[in-house]
Parts: sequence; structure tokens; C-alpha cells
Amino acid sequence: MKILTVVGARPQFIKASMISDVLKTRANADEVIVHTGQHYDDNMSSVFFKQLELPKPDHYLGVGSASPGKQIGRMLEKLERIMVSVRPDIVLVYGDTNSTLAGSIAAANLHIPIAHVEAGLRSFNKKMPEERNRILTDHLSDWLFCPTPAAVKNLGREGIHRGVYQTGDIMYDVLLHFKSRALQQSNILKELSLSPKHYDLTTIHRAENTDDTGRLKAILKALQQLKRKVVFPLHPRTKQKIQAFGLTHMINHPSIKTTKPLRYFDLITIASEANTILTDSGGLQKESYMLKVPCVTLRDETEWTETVETGWNHLAGADPKKIIHTVQALKIPQVHPPLFGDGKTAEKICTILERS
Repeated sequence: MKILTVVGARPQFIKASMISDVLKTRANADEVIVHTGQHYDDNMSSVFFKQLELPKPDHYLGVGSASPGKQIGRMLEKLERIMVSVRPDIVLVYGDTNSTLAGSIAAANLHIPIAHVEAGLRSFNKKMPEERNRILTDHLSDWLFCPTPAAVKNLGREGIHRGVYQTGDIMYDVLLHFKSRALQQSNILKELSLSPKHYDLTTIHRAENTDDTGRLKAILKALQQLKRKVVFPLHPRTKQKIQAFGLTHMINHPSIKTTKPLRYFDLITIASEANTILTDSGGLQKESYMLKVPCVTLRDETEWTETVETGWNHLAGADPKKIIHTVQALKIPQVHPPLFGDGKTAEKICTILERS
């Protein structure tokens, strides 16, 4: 069983680490890893391979930053060439990025079966590129590995029933495996002079926030008004947009501590000790739930509806008053249901692929 794995962004490196680790133990499994280069900042790319012990990519495409059409086009051309050469039995894709869609289209064009990890998620907002990517990928895929019952139901509503498996969430595997090591090895709290539970963590990277001057300015205004110090790792695109919109003065504020993108161990350490997490990241919404840290989502909708229904996550959009009110009114729920499986998602996925 030869698997060609396509990754290109931080969340995919994290997810792929666990499945790659399991595939190493399977005698009949051979994995070829292709890194598209969608994320090319060291703290968002190569360092993740080192920390998570992910095998060095067999192919690096180096597509870099570009408009979605150009980026996906560059990936398609190079991925098809590699797939023709490698001749994999399965193409494995993760999540909802441009790399996910490009890998799926390239495989479909060459009639190679596709396995999609984190299938079935829906925000029901097709203006989001991530939503379009995940819908198209799901409809092209042969194996659809869903993290939650809600994801399975979403696929059913779209007429997708064959090849659908509820496996749990691969991110929970990762967190269980690496959390203790991260807390032991990371010195990030000391480096940033942070005291546990005396700061908030925020991340912003989605186009709906970074590419809209009004929304970005409104979110930054809210961060200025939070009572606690705010740790703000700057995604490269977010940093560029803040500079382009002339908003740099808004992050040069006494209560806002900006940093470069954090390494995974540092991010998990900061997230686990934060009082509150404010984010537009789907991955960090999940991680905040797994770490039992209240989350305020800086979006008008979320694909992780279960975290909202349990009271651990709250939608606040980009309205400064709503963001501030939501943070101030937060209460830690008394119950914490096991939403994301038993931590054995990678084993389940590999077993299903082996038996198919």
C-alpha cells in the first residue's frame, strides 16, 4: 500500500505526524510525503517536522504565497507530475487548505483514490475559501474520515454515505501524545514574562478577517480593551495586512504582546495556561476545548458547532462590544464531554485503509 500524503500548512503537519508514525509500524505501508510549501515560514513549516518527528518530505514544491487560483494551479502542475512518477495507491489529504484541494483534484484527474482526514466539516458559509475547499474535497474522496457525529450528518445531507467513517479527531491524538513533552520542554512563558491564567491568547489568520479592513481594525480595537495582557502570534499574512492597512499602531499597544508564529510546543504551552483564547482558527478552537480553556471565536459561524453547544466556545464575530462582553461574561462549564474520540484516530484510519 503506497500512500502519497499532501501537506502544506501548520495544521496538516501536526495531523500528519500521528498517521505517519502509525504507518511506520505497518509492514505493507509505504508513505511518500509531499510538502507544497503553502506555509514557508520556518516556525510554521520546517520546525514542525522536527518537533513532531515527522519524516522529512520526499518532495518540496515551494509554491509560496499567491492568489488562490495561482497557488492551486502551481500545486496542480507539480503534484500531477509527482503522482505520475510515484504511482501511489492512495492520496491522503488533510483539512481544508488550498493544498488539500490541489491534492484532491490532482488525484481525481489521475483516477487515484483519495482519503480525506477531517471530512464533513461545514460552516455553511461558502464565501470562506476553506468551506469551498472542504466541500469539493469531500465530494471527490473515496474515504471520508469524520471527527464527530455532526460531520457524518453533514455528509449525509449532501448524499455522501459510502466510505464515511467516524474515527474521532486526529488532533486529539497529537495533543495526548505531545502535551506533557511540550510543557516540559517549552520555556515560552518565561521568555515572554507570562504568569499562568493572567493573559489571553489570540490568533487571526482567516481571509474574512485579515482581508477586510473594517473587521481587522475592529478586532484589534477589541484586543486593546481586554483587561489582561494579550499574546498575539502574528501569522505572516496577518502581519502583512496590518502593515498594508496602516494599522501597525494598533498592535503597538501596552496590553498587546506580538510574537512571531509559535512553534507547536510553545503554542500548546501558551494555550494551556491562557485564561481565554480568542481566535478564528478552527484548529485552535478544538485545542482550546481539549485543553479546557474557554474560547471566543472571532467569526460569525464555526464548523466546530459541538464546542459552542457545550458552552466552551462562543461566537463573537468582529464586533468589539460583543467581543469584550463575551470575554467578560465567560464562565467555565461544569461538564466537558469527550467530543473528539479516544485518542486512537490514527490507528483507526490506517486500519481502515489497510483493509480496503
